[in-house]
Amino acid sequence: MTHSGQQVPPLLSARGLQVAFPGRHGGAPARAVDGVELDIRAGEIVALVGESGCGKSTLARALLGLVRPTQGQVAFAGRPLRYSTRDLRSYRRRAQLVLQDPTGSLNPRHTVYDAVAEGLRIHGHRGDERVAVAEALSRAGLRPPERFFLRYPHELSGGQRQRVVIAGALVLEPELLVADEPVASLDASVRGEILALLLRLRADLGLAALVVTHDLGLAWNIADRVAVMYLGRIVETGSVEQVLTAPQHPYTQALLSVLPEAGGEPVVLTGEPPDPARIPAGCRFHARCPVLAAGEAERTGVARACRTEDPGILGPGPRAQVACHWARASVADGATT
Repeated sequence: MTHSGQQVPPLLSARGLQVAFPGRHGGAPARAVDGVELDIRAGEIVALVGESGCGKSTLARALLGLVRPTQGQVAFAGRPLRYSTRDLRSYRRRAQLVLQDPTGSLNPRHTVYDAVAEGLRIHGHRGDERVAVAEALSRAGLRPPERFFLRYPHELSGGQRQRVVIAGALVLEPELLVADEPVASLDASVRGEILALLLRLRADLGLAALVVTHDLGLAWNIADRVAVMYLGRIVETGSVEQVLTAPQHPYTQALLSVLPEAGGEPVVLTGEPPDPARIPAGCRFHARCPVLAAGEAERTGVARACRTEDPGILGPGPRAQVACHWARASVADGATT
């Protein structure tokens, strides 16, 4: 993508991002995020998927400057993120977090009006506060907005509370939303409404979004691209069609196999993910890999590499990529037959 002959940078980018937490009792640090390369372009929705504990939420918070990386760099609109109070304050007007639990995100003592106006007050908004709050509520689908001004969170449904949280993000007119499991706590009947709202906000406002989820069905319904995360690394990435209709990594295949619409027998992963303070040699998935367990990796001659050689860190580009020795060997084998 070019503009006036120049390459347009992604809206948000991560390069070599690592977040490590101190180990217990002086032990090795836990690498919750372990070398991530990721781009999000203006107006694009990227789904970050994986099991609980794989590092998704830590990565999301690092991208927002809520967690400072141990190594690597985050950039927004081509400018490196700096961690001074002033720079972070400016950045958080442009990139907003939407949390999973709207009940926990809202102060039960604050009215809807005050909840949405809070960001304006923190950032010293100089315009008409009432107009800004009403516009944000309206964009979030709470109409007429004045009807909700004096309500308290306990007087709202779960879907309405989540819309208030989204309105609180929208009131600052951000360019990026980071939504961490935005519909996980909602009834199935309401989830579709919130996902449709996020798509409408992208269409109407040009908003980009990173949607953190363990639900690949949600990713299919909302995302342009998917990044699959396992033990601190992105192990497969590409367009939603590439990743969810033709998954290459055995981990992605296992996650998809449990969806009701998948058909066939679900792939049950054995054991728990390794401790991020003791990441194994080789592919970090190899101890749980059903392909390796079934002998398929032996057939393609990569079993030793699976156990001893790191398949590497995926680049940030939009093309389909996979960090898996077996998948790469299978593609190469297919290309030569």
